[in-house]
Amino acid sequence: MRVAIIDNDVAQADYLEMSLRQIGCSSHVFESAKEALRAFQRESYELILLEWVLPDLGGDEVLAWIREHLDWQVPVIFVTQYSGSENLVRALGRGADDFIAKSAARAELLARIQAVLRRASGIDPASKVLDCGHHVIDMERREITLDGQKVALTQKEFDLASFLFRHHGRLLSRAHLMEAVWGHGDEMNTRTLDTHISRLRKKLQINADKGWRLSSVYHHGYRLEAVDTPAEATPELAELP
Repeated sequence: MRVAIIDNDVAQADYLEMSLRQIGCSSHVFESAKEALRAFQRESYELILLEWVLPDLGGDEVLAWIREHLDWQVPVIFVTQYSGSENLVRALGRGADDFIAKSAARAELLARIQAVLRRASGIDPASKVLDCGHHVIDMERREITLDGQKVALTQKEFDLASFLFRHHGRLLSRAHLMEAVWGHGDEMNTRTLDTHISRLRKKLQINADKGWRLSSVYHHGYRLEAVDTPAEATPELAELP
């Protein structure tokens, strides 16, 4: 799980990062809003934790930019010391998924984060099988069948395929994919990812006949989507507020 933390309070960001590690998340910390927004135009995340007051922009402005410009519906949670009811109503009204006071106990913080992630994924965490039409992914057995026939995959091929299918419809950056599958991203040769993508296209027959399209988005990453979904245009850099 890849999480972006936007908070210029170093101690609080460290606390969030340490807490998230307990539930298997890797964190990327941004001390200013504009630094984070620039990153969001190159990279993808599965959750954003946001402070209400930042040195350059208000948290509500950051949220508005995210909802207007990102083509992936990432959940956003405010974790802030400014937890008055007026701010809460304003944040939820603009599309925040939750609003948590920094004084909340770690157990409550993590429980509420996990609840938001469950709602956002649309996948029952208790389910061990993901039915994707011609493709069925068995997470427990680590197997994928195509039209009822098991497909021979390496461990990394299975990890990459299951991650793509769990996040279908979303544009996933190269670093995000490499971090999720190989445990590290930016320093890794992207040819490894491209080679695995090419193999999956062939082995799993990811094409229109099987109901899926796996697109490469130049300078961004990959998107797996159903063929009845209109193809997305290549994202352009959005103007920062």
